[in-house]
Amino acid sequence: MAVMVLGSFSLLHIHNHFPPIHKHNITSSSSNTPKSQKNLLTRRRAIAFGPSLFVAVASSLTHLALAQQQQEDPLEQEEDRVVQLFQEASPSVVFIKDLEIVRSPRTTSDDVNLIEDENAKVEGTGSGFIWDKFGHIVTNYHVVAKLATDGSGIHRCKIYVADTRGNGFYREGKIIGVDPAYDLAVLKVNVEGIELKPVAVGTSQNLHVGQSCFAIGNPYGYENTLTTGVVSGLGREIPSPNGRAIRGAIQTDADINAGNSGGPLIDSYGHVIGVNTATFTRKGTGVSSGVNFAIPIDTVVRTVPYLIVYGTSYKDRF
Repeated sequence: MAVMVLGSFSLLHIHNHFPPIHKHNITSSSSNTPKSQKNLLTRRRAIAFGPSLFVAVASSLTHLALAQQQQEDPLEQEEDRVVQLFQEASPSVVFIKDLEIVRSPRTTSDDVNLIEDENAKVEGTGSGFIWDKFGHIVTNYHVVAKLATDGSGIHRCKIYVADTRGNGFYREGKIIGVDPAYDLAVLKVNVEGIELKPVAVGTSQNLHVGQSCFAIGNPYGYENTLTTGVVSGLGREIPSPNGRAIRGAIQTDADINAGNSGGPLIDSYGHVIGVNTATFTRKGTGVSSGVNFAIPIDTVVRTVPYLIVYGTSYKDRF
């Protein structure tokens, strides 16, 4: 219908501006001009201007379509970029379950791969990310605090990991080292014969308020969840599990809920810029207020290699 209207307006425009060729002849002899000659003249006009009109309409429609395509392309490109960002980064994110063995405190490590409903209850869930190809996992200390302080041997850490081909599997995680002052912990899983995809480590030194950021984790047990936002503030101070202050924290409005703890906060290039760790909740609801925090990756880079090399023995943990 739009094409027809556009065509009729163009045709009207053409007829109104058609130069009156031989007007004096047509006027003076209009009464004597045969009807067949008038019809012939009308047909000639239609034949002469028909193709031109078609080209003009087609050209207008083409320009309109191109304009619409140019308006849609930036949005599509942005969506494609975020989709690709998630696809690239998510294989490096792990799902952590804190289990309490309920039947036998002497359950072996191999038993942790059994269905937890029959052998253990889930005490909590969290997130983490693959640090290197040797199976080291970085997460928050408070995610594995029960395992770290367990003196009875009834706690286990079950980690869901994916290899570079996207094949997922569960492994038991062993604590390598913890640093409650920065709410960080390093776990290790046995990945012999399996190729992992470590995260791309970025820097938090040159961050700017307003730049895009993305959180990947397992909020409320929902695996591989992506939330988006911006860096809302820098240099924040948040409490650590041992009561001290963690300085330089990143504030973001990307949703971080229970289960996101320990997961990566990444920038638009897929580089990890922080470890999601805390959120303010609305009083009495437990619902995130949109004020969320991450430990800056520069702090992680200083802490994690030390924990991997030197570890943290049970007697020296606290």
